[in-house]
This record gives sequence, C-alpha cells and structure tokens, in this order.
Amino acid sequence: MATESKGKIGVLIEEHFDGTEFRRFNEYFPEQGYEVEYISHLWGNKELHFGSNPENDQVEYHVTVSTEVKDIEPSDYKGIICIGAYAMDRLRYQVNVKKGEKNQAPAVVFLRKAANTDNVKLGTICHSLWLFCADPDLIKGKKVTCAHNIICDVENAGADVIYEGDVTTDLVIDGNLITGKHPGMVDQFMETFVKEIEKN
Repeated sequence: MATESKGKIGVLIEEHFDGTEFRRFNEYFPEQGYEVEYISHLWGNKELHFGSNPENDQVEYHVTVSTEVKDIEPSDYKGIICIGAYAMDRLRYQVNVKKGEKNQAPAVVFLRKAANTDNVKLGTICHSLWLFCADPDLIKGKKVTCAHNIICDVENAGADVIYEGDVTTDLVIDGNLITGKHPGMVDQFMETFVKEIEKN
C-alpha cells in the first residue's frame, strides 16, 4: 500500500551535477516520505537531459528534467536543494547582461523568491553556493560552509564561512539555510535537511 507523500523536495540541477549526491537524494528522501523533483531552466524545451560529472571518463548518472524553474512556486516545496559540482555555475548564466543590474538567470530569480518564502528550507552542498553568489544579497552575513575551492567566491559575496581548524566545517544551519561541505557528508546533510523541514 502506497503511503501518502509528505511533500516535495525540489532539486535544482544542470549538466555536470554530483553523482554521489544525486544517487543518495533519490534513495534517502523517498525513504523518508518525500518526493524528489528535479528542476532546471529548460530554454524553451519540453525537457532536457543532463549527465553527472565524469568519473574515470564515464558519466554514470543521467536525469531527464521536465520542470521549468520559471513555472513553479517555492511554496510548492518543503525544501529546495542546489545540487553540487558545476551544475549551479551553469544555472547562473545569462544571455544578456546590463552593468549594475542584478543577475536575472531564471534559477537566480527563483532562488530570490525561495529565500523570501516562509517555511521553505534551502540547502546547498559542496560547490552549489555558487548559485547564491550570483546575488550577494542572498548570502550576505549568512553563516555557511562549502567546498574549499569556492571559499573565495563565497566570502567575496559576503557570507561568513565557518572553519574548524584548517578546514571548513562539515555542516552549518543558519535560519532556513542548511549548507554542507562536500559529498562525503551527504548523509548528514540529508538527515539534517529533513529534521529542519519537520520542525515547521
């Protein structure tokens, strides 16, 4: 007998996503009663197909996405996660730019709405704070953690990266934002994300 869903967790995704996170999201969140819905900017297509970061010259994971980020509301979800690796850098791309204008990439516009939506948790892991860096107002003054590769980007955007000795800490919660360091602690990240959702 099917159990009733507790709601949806939306995962922003693009080409070159982290395979470990993808696999574990698809296993863990449904086990906890949550649907996982992958979201992207589809550039006018009905659907797009993305592959994970290659490992040993092999792309192990693929996903077909049919949910356009411009067509949804953050309130349709219990939480929104930005998947790690290089996918979030791709999602902040704009065709046209104007000096002095905030980033208008559809995923960044959506993230602004999500950050201002009550009872929606936001999660990032590894490199995925890159999407937040596209609009420093999203993370200015926020306590976060991230992969060592992007510390400079995150600190330049005004966030407060938390350290433990000479490494960034594994996990940080600051209000509705849950940040994880890298895929090696994805299980801790997911468990914490669900606990934070279920506090509401």
